[in-house]
Amino acid sequence: METTENTKKIGKREFVGIVTSDKMNKTIVVEVRTKKLHKLYKKYVSSSKKYKAHDEENTAHIGDTVRIVEHKPISKDKAWMLTEVIERAK
Repeated sequence: METTENTKKIGKREFVGIVTSDKMNKTIVVEVRTKKLHKLYKKYVSSSKKYKAHDEENTAHIGDTVRIVEHKPISKDKAWMLTEVIERAK
């Protein structure tokens, strides 16, 4: 008998959002907006959540659209890492 090992690679969560604050050193606050369909009323309900993300080179600024990915906890509130700046603010 052979034993087969089924290992699944668990992907990291990834969000796209807008930078709302860059006042902290090497940290940005990203607001991620989502829309969900209400079960009963069949109407879209929008919600938003803010995440603190690590920005090693301080490249992102307020108004930029960025992609963040889940990372090991860096501090009490910060467990996300900036991967790329998608669009710069005008």
